[in-house]
Amino acid sequence: MASIYDIKPAFQNLLRPGVRWLAVRGVTANQVTLAAMLLSLLVGAALLYPGWQPGIYWAIPLVMLVRMALNAIDGMLAREHGMQSTLGGILNELCDVLADTALYLPFALLPDANLWLVVGIVIAAVISEMAGVVAVQIGASRRYDGPMGKSDRAFVFGALALAVGLGWQGAWINILFVVVLLLIAVTIVNRCRQALAEVRS
Repeated sequence: MASIYDIKPAFQNLLRPGVRWLAVRGVTANQVTLAAMLLSLLVGAALLYPGWQPGIYWAIPLVMLVRMALNAIDGMLAREHGMQSTLGGILNELCDVLADTALYLPFALLPDANLWLVVGIVIAAVISEMAGVVAVQIGASRRYDGPMGKSDRAFVFGALALAVGLGWQGAWINILFVVVLLLIAVTIVNRCRQALAEVRS
């Protein structure tokens, strides 16, 4: 199934000159990975401060975009500039999960949000990324199948944060959460099926 992840090659081409600039100046892939996680943790913590509501949500779309760029940059530094490492592989997966959790959980504090739907989305998101990684363990490639992968979730929550910042809140938020949760469930199934199909072939 299609996913925003499919546009990644075009996005990488735009970033490539900047990646070369960073590599020449000694910036490492792991440093970029950690920077992306720390940015998310800081903004996630800021979302918990009542005095900054709802204006702080305006920062989320920008953070999501910056994080997407940093995630692409760390991968390009690793692959194209000889910085691949086992530690980098671990950091790449764990930092993404921690960053997503830090940015998504505070949405449960919105007045009209259902706490358990948000918690369910966070748990399901972790499982979907785990399904992608487990594919490698059975001999397939790391799976990024949609329809609700990491980039798709970032887009949805970025758009939701923009709506919250504009004051557009209501029961419709929970309907959106249910849709996202169902699509993540489909994503988990797709990743498992595609991994099994890849191994068989």
